[in-house]
Amino acid sequence: MKFLPLLLISTLLPSLHSFSFTAPSKPLLSPRTDLSISVPPPPVLSFPSVPADHDILLRAARGEVTERTPLWMMRQAGRYMKAFRAYSENYPFRVRSETPSIAVELSLQCVQAYGLDGCIMFSDILTPLSAIGIEWDVVKGKGPQVYTDVTTEEGIESLMELGDVDKKLPFLRETISKLREHTEGKCTLLGFVGSPWTLSAYAAEGGGTKDARVIKKMMYHEPELARKLFDKMAVMAGEYAVHQIDSGVQVVQVFESWAHHLSPKDFVDFAKPAAKKTIEIIKKARPDTPVIYFANGGSAYLDLQRDMGCDMVCVDHQISMEKARVDLGAEIPVSGNVDPSVLFGTEEQVRQAVRECVEGAGGAGNRHVMNLGHGVRQGTPEAAVGWAVDEAKKIRR
Repeated sequence: MKFLPLLLISTLLPSLHSFSFTAPSKPLLSPRTDLSISVPPPPVLSFPSVPADHDILLRAARGEVTERTPLWMMRQAGRYMKAFRAYSENYPFRVRSETPSIAVELSLQCVQAYGLDGCIMFSDILTPLSAIGIEWDVVKGKGPQVYTDVTTEEGIESLMELGDVDKKLPFLRETISKLREHTEGKCTLLGFVGSPWTLSAYAAEGGGTKDARVIKKMMYHEPELARKLFDKMAVMAGEYAVHQIDSGVQVVQVFESWAHHLSPKDFVDFAKPAAKKTIEIIKKARPDTPVIYFANGGSAYLDLQRDMGCDMVCVDHQISMEKARVDLGAEIPVSGNVDPSVLFGTEEQVRQAVRECVEGAGGAGNRHVMNLGHGVRQGTPEAAVGWAVDEAKKIRR
């Protein structure tokens, strides 16, 4: 019988039962708020047919039946637009998202171009991490990169409270207040936060991941340590959302962007309690502000999202809208869920997908906010977004 050398065994064992954070190579962080950048004034929103129903998205998010199904799209401010690329090809992400004049411009471009019912601020779910002591950046060609280790007791204990957002993230209130000025009486202004599990996963993995291995090892081998991290993120995300509301946003979406990495059991044991805590903080502080919860890849366990405490559940495109309403229950307002890839199709295919989604939700205005099942993809024809908006506005009760 042959035996593995003792040295080889000793090198294999740690990989079976331990986890470790490997920080990505750290470039110079992007400059943050850069007041020296000069950009054109943001577009003046002029929608000839919108003022009468300017608050239709807000009303639908509250669970009201509306005269038609309102529409906005995740990543509606994105690189599919030529006007957006004029900035993304010249300024790093955090310069764009943390310079109010640019963030306002990028947020409004798509609203002006297509007459969307909602404007969502151009930002990132990782933005508040720097306020609690986690260094991060978005690196061209690599995506988000996180440089602070939060996989140890010491790392988690070192995280600060969110504290004074105006002092730590001074660009945020200016961006939101200016957006509110431009959108008031024309469309609904949305803000957003990352869900605690997704934020924790990003931080633990050091950026993007194929399998969320580091955070899952924490969950399985040191569950209480993982829960301590999730709890800190839950409080921070809730307080950050409240600050956005106080700055002017009218609806908040909570993004569980990495729900596709979660089994139903892991969702119930770890992600769901933390997300519910974030939502509870928001609703307790600002009960009249609608909160939408979106678990990307979570359509396999929509029944587990019925009691999130939110006002509306957003659904990805891996399930039909008709089945989603059955799984959630007819009493829960819903958002979604046209497949983003359909926007690469013909005009009739785009319009048909919109009609089918509205019909699946129970007809026009049936406590439903039209959206994609995920974000608008890079390379999407700009005309296709216009077709989708136009078709959604044609379908009325």
